[in-house]
Amino acid sequence: MFAATIREVRTAVSACRVEVLIPDLGGSEEALAVVVNAGPDVLGHNLETVPSLYSTVRPQAGYERSLQLLERARKSGNVTKSGIMVGLGETRKELSALFSDLRSVGCDILTLGQYLQPGRDHLQVKKLYHPDEFTSLKKEADAMGFRRVVSGPLVRSSYHAEQHSR
Repeated sequence: MFAATIREVRTAVSACRVEVLIPDLGGSEEALAVVVNAGPDVLGHNLETVPSLYSTVRPQAGYERSLQLLERARKSGNVTKSGIMVGLGETRKELSALFSDLRSVGCDILTLGQYLQPGRDHLQVKKLYHPDEFTSLKKEADAMGFRRVVSGPLVRSSYHAEQHSR
């Protein structure tokens, strides 16, 4: 479905730049190859949170599997992007380690935003980050060599996506 959508967009508007946000595809190298071969300008896959919170926040996913997907996509020549939500109980040290993990697999673009509880049946916000903390996180990630870091309370993975593919 992702690859077909990329191809359809390219057919309809050949000059259109395409960013695709995909799940971990169950770790399937074949499924990733199909998406990569469709030629997205940016391939996004969100880690969402730090490893210690994966079993709570993303029980169906695997942190290492997500990193492997990003690494395979990057080695295939794609610009890669990942997004993180903060405020779920992570520590600053864990965020630093996550940034390092993303850079170690060649991730190019990072978005950092505040987790906001969408409803009573969802995880509660553990911490509201101050805008200055988002500035500090951006500086740290920038220093690690990301091509682009977008960080702020209302940032989401698609935030200003049109600027990421340039």
